[in-house]
Amino acid sequence: MKKKSLVRDVYAVIPLVFSGALCIALIFLLNQKAASTPEFVAQLKNLSTLFISISGFIALLIMVYLASATLRLKSSKEVAVDHLSSFTQKMHNFRSIIELLLRSKMWLPGLKEYIDDEYEGLTFFEVKEFYKGKSKLAIEFLQESHNYEDTENLYLEMKSLLMTGTKDKRISENIPYPKAYSRDIVEKWLEHKSGSGLWYYFGYKFAIFKEYLDYNAVFERHQEKIMGLANAIDSEHFEDSSFNEVFLSRLGEYMTKQVIPKLYQFQDASGKGLPGIMKYMYAIFLCLTLFGVLLPLGSLLFTLPILALIISFSFVVSTIFFIATTFYQFLSKEISE
Repeated sequence: MKKKSLVRDVYAVIPLVFSGALCIALIFLLNQKAASTPEFVAQLKNLSTLFISISGFIALLIMVYLASATLRLKSSKEVAVDHLSSFTQKMHNFRSIIELLLRSKMWLPGLKEYIDDEYEGLTFFEVKEFYKGKSKLAIEFLQESHNYEDTENLYLEMKSLLMTGTKDKRISENIPYPKAYSRDIVEKWLEHKSGSGLWYYFGYKFAIFKEYLDYNAVFERHQEKIMGLANAIDSEHFEDSSFNEVFLSRLGEYMTKQVIPKLYQFQDASGKGLPGIMKYMYAIFLCLTLFGVLLPLGSLLFTLPILALIISFSFVVSTIFFIATTFYQFLSKEISE
């Protein structure tokens, strides 16, 4: 990967080097010709008006493009923010459900104390990333023979959903529901499919785990609250559901496949800055305006030395050369990203 990145960087620098060399060469050659041929100076001055017009027209087109692209970007960001708000609320509701389940009596006796006390500070993410060697506690946990029929992993997974930061080691008594979730924690939920444990334990493998996960032990009032929260997440999807293993399995699958990925997607969309193509076009616009319009115009108005016109012509020509040699490559990069 590093080798590919290095090659890509070299390919990006080569056109810039050649453009710079072309600019210097043009300045040198045109200056030499202007010094040896007085008629050439008059030709440059006569062409300057046409040069300013062409540069100004191209700069104007780019400015119109940038303005329209900015409006489109603003509109798409507003849509993304609206969606982000909706999916953030869905995540709030899901975490409320997880909190009720986590603090219920559906777990095997002693499991909570075992995880919260004996493995205090251990997180689901550390267990999933044990191979990185960052947590000795995670390695110890995986090597230990537990007496909770693997439900300790589901418990850890649920705890991870109540965290709001990747560095959190324990959950607080009062679970926070932030206005916006940090990108890092959502990325971790997505990476490790936090929530899919509900589908696995209550769906795919429920025949094995039904003796160890007594969802009927959840207080009835909490069951009703959970169903209300689920309907707030998606009333159509959970319309005919009742509190049982099928519902819990569907909930985990829905959140893992529908909500958390889209939460991440809309976070990404709403947090993006200017696209690379707009920065690229703005750089071209700036070059054309400064060296294709303002500098030659200033040269004519204030009777600057002919070198000013030569620099202007050379810089714009080298800029056009740079565009011609990099635009396709730049578009390919933008599409691939």
